[in-house]
Parts: sequence; structure tokens; C-alpha cells
Amino acid sequence: MNSASLNRRTFLRAAGATLALPFLEALAPRRAFSGEPQEAPRRMVCIMTNTGLIPDNFFPKQTGSDYELPRYLEHLAEHRANMTIVGGVSHPDNFGGHMVEKSFLTGARFPASPTFKNTISLDQLAAETLGHHTRFPFLALGVNGKHDGLLSVTRDGIFLPPELSPSRLYHRLFTEDTPEQSGHRLREIGNRTSILDSVSQSARRLENTLGAADRERLDQYFTSVRELEQRLEQAAAWQKRPKPRPQAAAPVDIPDGSRDQERAALMYDMAKLALESDSTRFITLYLNPLETNVKLPGVSDRTHALTHHGNEPEKLEQLARVEEAGIQNLARFLSGLTGVREGGSTLLDRTMVLFGSNMASGNSHSNTNLPVLLAGGGFKHGQHLQFDLKNNAPLCNLYLSMLQRLGIECDRFASSSGTLTGLDLA
Repeated sequence: MNSASLNRRTFLRAAGATLALPFLEALAPRRAFSGEPQEAPRRMVCIMTNTGLIPDNFFPKQTGSDYELPRYLEHLAEHRANMTIVGGVSHPDNFGGHMVEKSFLTGARFPASPTFKNTISLDQLAAETLGHHTRFPFLALGVNGKHDGLLSVTRDGIFLPPELSPSRLYHRLFTEDTPEQSGHRLREIGNRTSILDSVSQSARRLENTLGAADRERLDQYFTSVRELEQRLEQAAAWQKRPKPRPQAAAPVDIPDGSRDQERAALMYDMAKLALESDSTRFITLYLNPLETNVKLPGVSDRTHALTHHGNEPEKLEQLARVEEAGIQNLARFLSGLTGVREGGSTLLDRTMVLFGSNMASGNSHSNTNLPVLLAGGGFKHGQHLQFDLKNNAPLCNLYLSMLQRLGIECDRFASSSGTLTGLDLA
């Protein structure tokens, strides 16, 4: 193979001959073969806790870089220089309490409406564009999550089910298929390719009978078919490549719902392993507290019930301890990413970690002034950005900044009005 990179058309015409080769190396840019040092890839993790956070414990009272750490952020003190707290942001026309979790990563309007139609989520847009570089274009994960999923959403508005079992995820990432399983998977991919070919041929026969507008729509359809063909070819190529072998042993699932924070810690660990092994570069993590008592010192009531605290001091303190434990898990995750060196930087330097909630607090069920934190990813951090608390800035402005940081050429995402003011590149 010469140093010229293969374009998509060449690859598709020669697919039968090139499938056994490492697909991504064959399609890499020219400089990948030139001996030049390669820059580590950029990655993104989006985490949502769906019951809000006590605002006074999360948001600093001061803005800018010279702010005092509130209770929750004290656990993130070592990452202060590598994170930005964002206040005064929300999604326009998003109201309905818990219902808004459906559009946390999409920004789609009126999620509580019975005629609501969702749009593509931030992670899925990134995976569509860049997901072919890894075995798994994306991973949707959940802790006590719902099997139909509420965070990752396809372009057609379909929720993607999260993986709820750390042990099952480990085996997906690192356990090789048996020859029988691999053969079945390759045959399945081949059957889907054959169906695509048949449908495409039928559509081609219509092309000369259509008007200009319909031909344009049909051309868009063919583009989608070609992209799906490419994803199928990629899946076949990855099926033939060995999986990475991690040093970490397989986790053991924790069925006890009262050990909620331990269950979350396991899934955070798996997210780190997936990124570190470059099995994927885009992860969503849906955190959903169960209707049970969690085993934490000083906590005696159910988490969801505590979110409806009515400002009672005892309940507020119990809820603070639960939420604090969640922030400690986040801090541990960020520290883990910081501890992995990659191409002269750390894994956190190359990974944007978004943490937030669809509600300001569970007690008010308000969907404005959302608690949002962004860590890592190569931005100039160390600040508290606060926008108008009555006329919030679009949260999708942050999402647009994140997409552009990934190198995706776009000037708008959902309700964005531009990139997030004050969030600059390092």
C-alpha cells in the first residue's frame, strides 16, 4: 500500500479485497503514513444526573476565576484549573420538570408536549461524524437507568438504550467472540449490505422518472445509503481485528440498589477503560437515583423523596450528602483521566467531560439555571461563567463549542445562537 489515503469511493469498490486490512489505517490521512508524530484524538463524555443539584452547594457566589469553592466543588479542588462552572444556561421552551431529561443533550423544544418529536443528541452527531475511528462509535451507559434510554438520541428521534451492567460492558469491550459468534456477526453484516444494495438498485431505477426536487431528495437518500454502507464495512473490519487486553479485571455487578454510589463508581471505571483503550471516543452516562435508601453516613431516607425536601434542614443535609457522593465519583473519574498520559498530554486534556442536570433542583423542578460543569478537553478553564439568570443563554451554545472543539465543522446546534461566550481554547 502506498502512502496515499484511500477515499470512500475507492474503498467501496474494492471492499472485498480490503476488508481483511485494518480499515482505519487504510483510510487515515496522508500524514499518518509520513512518520510525523500523531496528535492524540479528542473525546467527549456527557453525564447527566436527572434530579438536579442543590444550587447553593454547586454554584460559586463569585464569577470569573477568583471564586470561592462551594461545598460540592471542594471535592473538585484539584481540578479547578481544568474545569469551568457554567450558570444561567438552559434550553429555550424546555419546561416540565423531569420530562426535560429527554432533551438534555438535544435541545429539542417542548419535550413535555404529547406531540414532542426529539432531534439528534450531541453525542450522536459527534459519533455520526467521527465514530468510525473506533470499534464502538459511541457508548450509552446508565446507572439505575431506564432500558429505553433518555440521553442518547438518533437523528430520527429514537432513544438509544443504555448499557446498565458494568460486567456486560467489559465483555463487550474486551472479550473476543468465538469463531461461531464472529461468523454469525459477519453474515449478519453481509445480509444487511445485500438488502442495502437491493434497495439502492430499486431507487436508481426511479431516478430518471423524477423531477428536479425529487432527484435532490433521492440524492440525499443515496448519501445516507453510502454512509450506512461505510458503517457496515467498518463493522466488518473491526469484527476481524483483535480486541484490546486491559490490565484491569472484569468488574462484578452490584445488584444492591442501596449501594448506588458504588454502582456509579463501577460504571465510571468502565468509561475510563473504554476511553483509555480507545474502544470509543464518545460516551453518555445517565445517572438515575432509585426509589431506595442509599447506604451513606447520615442518610436514612430515599433519594428521590429527599429531592422533594421542602427546604427542611434535615432533608436538605441528607440530600447534600447523597449529591456530594455523586460529585466525589466525578472527581475520582477526572483524576483517573488525569493519570493517563497520552501523546505528551493527559487523557483529560483530550477529553471534554460535561456534567449537569436537566433540572436546577429536584425540589423546584425548575428547568432554568441548570447546573453545568465542563472539564478538560483543551479549553481555558478555571472560571465560573454566569449568564443572565432571568434570560438564560442557550445551553446549546456550549454544545456548539464542544462540537467545534472536536473538529466538526458546524455553525449551529439545535437552539444555539453561537458558541459559548467566555469559553476559549487553551
